[in-house]
Amino acid sequence: MRKHPVIFGMLILLAFGVVLYLSFFRAGLNSGKSRSFSLRDKVGVVFVEGVISDSLEIVEQLDEFAKDDSIVAVVLRVDSPGGGVAASQEIYDAVVELKKTKKVVVSMGSIAASGGLLVSCAADKIVANPGTITGSISAIMHFANFEDLLKKVGVKSSVVKSGEYKDIGSPLREMTPQEKVIVQDLVDDIYNQFVDVIVRDRKIPREKVLEIADGRVFSGRRAKELGLVDYLGDMSSAAKLACKLAGREGKYDLVYPSKKRISVFDYFLEDATSRISDSLKEKMESRNGMSYLYYPAR
Repeated sequence: MRKHPVIFGMLILLAFGVVLYLSFFRAGLNSGKSRSFSLRDKVGVVFVEGVISDSLEIVEQLDEFAKDDSIVAVVLRVDSPGGGVAASQEIYDAVVELKKTKKVVVSMGSIAASGGLLVSCAADKIVANPGTITGSISAIMHFANFEDLLKKVGVKSSVVKSGEYKDIGSPLREMTPQEKVIVQDLVDDIYNQFVDVIVRDRKIPREKVLEIADGRVFSGRRAKELGLVDYLGDMSSAAKLACKLAGREGKYDLVYPSKKRISVFDYFLEDATSRISDSLKEKMESRNGMSYLYYPAR
């Protein structure tokens, strides 16, 4: 090797690269506690975080735990202001399906409002912190109107459509009174679907729900008084409750959904693209489409 210092140096760099690769591979594969052999009961943890814009990954994780016989119960950690109606409903349905084989307890984080509350209602029990922000039982649609701005810059638009209401909600003009009635009917229908869930799952009389289902939010402590949550406590409390509901009283391990096998390059690329994608989705979700979303003034 002394005669070939270049080759020796290349071998050292190669060995260092292999070690670095394995380190990042393990980090990407085993974020959270791995499912190593343990005699303790295992409680699965699934996170619902940020604006709910897509349900696919969360539904897959719930389905993974449903098929895993080593998982005795699941904690759904909700820290979300809500989001898209369809995505929230799909996660709700997935939790309902999971309950057929596992006990499910929701642990509310800093915020679990609107769609976050809808998702939570599917669980067997809901645990919130006293200071959790929840509620916002409502539906909303946002529309922008650029008509006056376009006039100022001298831009005109032409629309060719096949039906009177094809461009309803267009940002190029003000909505007509009849269009506002149509949109209001749509919002009311989506809203009533939310109310139906609260009435059915939380077992609160409809008239009582309607008294508080006007978009207002509550602290976790107030929500417990209203019957929207069952207990006050943290993530640990929720996990212990999940075990108890499953008929297990001993110690337990928290386990998380498995990660896909990725390369070092993919690890960094996935993290960067995920952050950008989530940011764009949050911005788009807050401006378009029907939402179960807590949207305070900014």
